[in-house]
Amino acid sequence: MRDVNELVGVVFSGLSALVVEGVADEGGVVRVSARTRDDPVPCPVCGRPTGRVHGFHGRVVADLPVDGRRVVVSVRVRRLVCPVLGCPRQTFREQVPGVVERYQRRTRRLADQLGTVVKELAGRAGARLSLALACAVSRSTALRLLMRQALPPLRVPRVLGVDDFALKRRHRYATVLIDAETGERIDVLPGRTTQALTAWLREHPGVEYVCRDGSGSYGEAICQALPGAVQVSDRWHLWSNLCDRVLTEVRSHAACWAGAVNPVRPGGVREQTTRERWKRVHDLLGQGVGLLECARRLDVALNTVKRYARMKEPTGERLAPRYRPTLVDPYRDHLRRRRTEDPAVPVVQLLREIQELGYTGSANLLVRYITQGRADGDKPVTTPKRFARLLLTRPENLRDKDTALLRELTGTCPEMTQLSCLTGEFARLMTPAEGNDARLAAWIIRVRATDLPQLHSFANGLELDRAAVDAGLILPYSNGRTEGVNTRTKRIMRQMHGRASFPLLRHRILLQ
Repeated sequence: MRDVNELVGVVFSGLSALVVEGVADEGGVVRVSARTRDDPVPCPVCGRPTGRVHGFHGRVVADLPVDGRRVVVSVRVRRLVCPVLGCPRQTFREQVPGVVERYQRRTRRLADQLGTVVKELAGRAGARLSLALACAVSRSTALRLLMRQALPPLRVPRVLGVDDFALKRRHRYATVLIDAETGERIDVLPGRTTQALTAWLREHPGVEYVCRDGSGSYGEAICQALPGAVQVSDRWHLWSNLCDRVLTEVRSHAACWAGAVNPVRPGGVREQTTRERWKRVHDLLGQGVGLLECARRLDVALNTVKRYARMKEPTGERLAPRYRPTLVDPYRDHLRRRRTEDPAVPVVQLLREIQELGYTGSANLLVRYITQGRADGDKPVTTPKRFARLLLTRPENLRDKDTALLRELTGTCPEMTQLSCLTGEFARLMTPAEGNDARLAAWIIRVRATDLPQLHSFANGLELDRAAVDAGLILPYSNGRTEGVNTRTKRIMRQMHGRASFPLLRHRILLQ
């Protein structure tokens, strides 16, 4: 730099609308002395320019920090006289847009920086970060800066995404509306009732497609307010519902595949209780007692009675043991061969033999290994969740051993074979394409011809919302962007620890 003025012009370029007269170092504060230019200024009422000075006033505004220190700008501004005699404002104080504005104590660029901070962090966290940035504000000021930011203008999208999120789980909910094509936030409504969404849709007509989950209240609101709009059921929710049904179906057939594949644990108290309750339910049903009366007599939930009534036999949930790798694993084949040749071989003899082969573990570890059956078991261990995961995974993404395990599991009973085929057929419907509605109808017919009550229930749910399900399987629209907005909303709510009011939360969601 050739002179100090050029350096000042670079460091304080945001103050170019002023005439900088000096810069003073006051320790933790850098003070800039400046004045306004001598140019004529228009009257704020009549617009007549004037340069006649009535007096001077001092203004102090904060600017962006320099060298980690606060910057304070002391500005001398003029009070000017309006040249129009009949003007209501005989005198007025000049303003410098972006630097010295009415009632403001910060320059525009400092306010914009703080606005970015509080938009991400809100009150307390924003105040703590502003202190580290050498432009400290209180949490109340941070919230005022946040609420002062203008929201984007509300527009009506062609494809609307609708979903709910919990303000307080199981107590209070809200509804978020977005543009399903771009992800832009449109509005946030208090509550998730039919009336709230119906009122908004009637006030903002023009929506052609509405993406939603299986909520009946949202579907009813769309039918009332926009009978001509196409409702699109979200494919992720359809697949999620199918996953739950498949897992339940797999658990109900545990007696078929668990005993053939898993070295299951002996039945415990839970399985004994299940068998006793199954017997009592079926005894009452055999006497002609209805499901509701069974639930009252046994003091259990009605859904529990229905689940036991669907069971052909009292199967408890089989638990497969989960073992960690041990020092005995490398010698498993030797132990298996010796126990096959001589079933009565002592454990002490086996210990000596594998010690000669390099075993360094203890005798207790070997005893536990043999007692648990790990030396004899040669079939893979699985659980209902893993079995369901194998059924619901793309075949090309499975490893060879998982494919072999799935083939063995599904071959244990006809119902599991049918479940595997039907699951794969429905998975292919998840790719939107023309004709999926007809393929879905054929799939439902095949489901009803099988002995899979959980899939029957799933198919009945599809029929209740058939038009929206067909649109979801044909059209490319989905609620994926809406779920992403809900995920970010949960982050905002955790950040504020539940202290935010609904207007503040709505403001932050729409600013994201």
